[in-house]
Amino acid sequence: MLNDGLKLKRFFKTNKLLVSTILLLLIIQVNAHAQDGVAGINEANQKVRSYFDAGTELMYAVGAILGLIGAVKVYQKWNAGDPDTGKVAAAWFGSCVFLVVVATVIKSFFGV
Repeated sequence: MLNDGLKLKRFFKTNKLLVSTILLLLIIQVNAHAQDGVAGINEANQKVRSYFDAGTELMYAVGAILGLIGAVKVYQKWNAGDPDTGKVAAAWFGSCVFLVVVATVIKSFFGV
């Protein structure tokens, strides 16, 4: 098995021009079969736009779940008498607001 690897290395060393020509021909053949990229870009654009409403709803759902988790965390800290309860409440509330604002801003900015 080791001997086969040495033979392959020796082949590539002695036939660099042949290997380079074969690779160049393969690249040219791939480029010759390429299609117009505009159609693919337009199709991708339409698919992303069609998924955006579902993604926005998913983001709102994640925000709601995070809001519930945050409310429980803040409640636990408040009952424990922790002095940093206000900071934790602001952080959780801010993250939920951020999710809603980002979804809304992206929706209006890109006209989706």
